[in-house]
Amino acid sequence: MSLSTSDLEDLLEWFGDPNVSETLSNISSVDTTVCVTAFNRNALLYSMCVLYTFIFIVGLAANALVLWVNIRAQRDSTPRHETHMYIAHLAVADLCVCATLPVWVSSLAQHGHWPFGEVACKLTHLLFSVNLFGSIFFLACMSVDRYLSVTKHEDNEGGARRKLIRRGACVGVWLLALVASLPDTYFLRTVKSTHGDAMLCRPVYPEENPREWMVGVQLSFILLGFVLPFPVIAVFYALLARAFTRSSASSSASSTVEQERRVSRRVILAYIVVFLGCWGPYHGVLLADSLSQLGLVPLTCGLENVLFVALHLTQCLSLLHCCFNPILYNFINRNYRYDLMKAFIFKYSTRTGLARLIEASNMSETEYSAVAVDNPPQI
Repeated sequence: MSLSTSDLEDLLEWFGDPNVSETLSNISSVDTTVCVTAFNRNALLYSMCVLYTFIFIVGLAANALVLWVNIRAQRDSTPRHETHMYIAHLAVADLCVCATLPVWVSSLAQHGHWPFGEVACKLTHLLFSVNLFGSIFFLACMSVDRYLSVTKHEDNEGGARRKLIRRGACVGVWLLALVASLPDTYFLRTVKSTHGDAMLCRPVYPEENPREWMVGVQLSFILLGFVLPFPVIAVFYALLARAFTRSSASSSASSTVEQERRVSRRVILAYIVVFLGCWGPYHGVLLADSLSQLGLVPLTCGLENVLFVALHLTQCLSLLHCCFNPILYNFINRNYRYDLMKAFIFKYSTRTGLARLIEASNMSETEYSAVAVDNPPQI
């Protein structure tokens, strides 16, 4: 998956010239005619720069904080839920995605010109794509792990085996993300713009069948980035919510415990809704674009303009997940807030009772698994 900042300007130039009637080869879905631009290209470029800058600032700060607090907690030998292994990797992935955004913004600000060379073109895209896939895959892993942690009670030997499985899963996620990112990265080239001296960083597919290659890459991203992970996330979090509901129906719990269960179910719903809200629109537009490329959807100039703008704006929306993930999976978690207190407050309050309060309030992995169904924590 590429941010396509160079393609954006190149296409805008094509769209803005009503006298052009050549084919657009690798970068356009219009065969013999070029549609007149029906939108303000400067406004689109400005909007994307602002959105990417916002995501960069918020996402970088939030994920850096999450990673720092997790590292401090491990260094202080605080008992951790093993799902925090996934959370730390998720924070790294989102952090790296955000770290690449200034490069894309710089290219956008120069109207698509890529001044950094072909090696940087490939490496920047590879870093962006690997971590983007990694972020999505880690969210799926966490949904499965949290359900199993609540429903499967294990002894110490079983817990050690699960810890080993989690480590293997993290390695597998990164390898899968790398493999998923290679095809699109392989075709990236720096080419001279057809309208001026600007250099563009964009995929150049084989001349024999460029459209088929482009659609293939798009469909593979839809499959690996949404079609496979979203059902996993939705199903396992739905099962987790049902486990909490059944526990409520079968036990006489206090009002406080019941309130915690309701909050946990709402948080689970937020996990599903946020992932769907961030990624659903982009993949929907990408699928429509792929179908139009294959001729399965009639393509008019109006639809071409809508698809083009929608693709870039929904891609900005999808990257907001880098800002939402730290909030959903960390800041609303009770144990994380205690770790945050320790990082910023406790070191200045060693003579108070705050240490004992915080340590007593954190649950070990065994305690978490044992009480999760009867008294679900703030997940």
